[in-house]
Amino acid sequence: SLSLCTSTGGPSLALSAPASCSAPGGRTYACHTSGTWTARKDGEVVARGALPGSADYAGPGTYEITAEVRVRSTPAGVDVRGEATAPLTLTQPLREPTHRIEVDQERLRAGRTTVLTYTVHRDSAEGDGSGRFGLIGEEDSGIRLTTDDPRCVNPLIGRHPSEERLTHSLDCALTDLQPGNPATVVVRATTTDACSTVVSKLGYWMPKGQTFRTGGMVAGPAVGCDE
Repeated sequence: SLSLCTSTGGPSLALSAPASCSAPGGRTYACHTSGTWTARKDGEVVARGALPGSADYAGPGTYEITAEVRVRSTPAGVDVRGEATAPLTLTQPLREPTHRIEVDQERLRAGRTTVLTYTVHRDSAEGDGSGRFGLIGEEDSGIRLTTDDPRCVNPLIGRHPSEERLTHSLDCALTDLQPGNPATVVVRATTTDACSTVVSKLGYWMPKGQTFRTGGMVAGPAVGCDE
């Protein structure tokens, strides 16, 4: 059996598709779901993404959710694909974004290094000064993202003692975001003969005592590329 679940908080709409798996004889399995989803409001597509995942929230109203889902079990035994649809009525008011991202360039050029200056703002007195700022290029393009900013690293991947890092991505730990005191991050984007876009995002926590899941994520501008 499969469920479609949504949650809203801040500017984001999150969707997941938890499932329960069983086989003849009553044996139960741990399930993993993957796929894509689309949300329509008044007949128009207002959000889409991967499962599980999130997108910008379009405000209260009735949404028609369509999900293309694959369900696999551990251990193996269940592997099914299908489409799930459900109408969902959401009442959470659309809040003004608490954070935003700006960048001083709109385009990269293939085969060149472009300096990008990102400015990360916190516009709300809610929350604190912490934020995780991320930049991601297209992995197969060969783009390299570098910076001299000590708050940023190319993400480390693999099992210890691996020292392999993702050169098409940067991860920056910002700790002093305040209204009126934005953070600036200067990045060098070096492309090969193949173009690559660069997307940006900011994850943040809005502390409410000991309550969990009080954060959010905001998308920044995407930087395009010209051959």
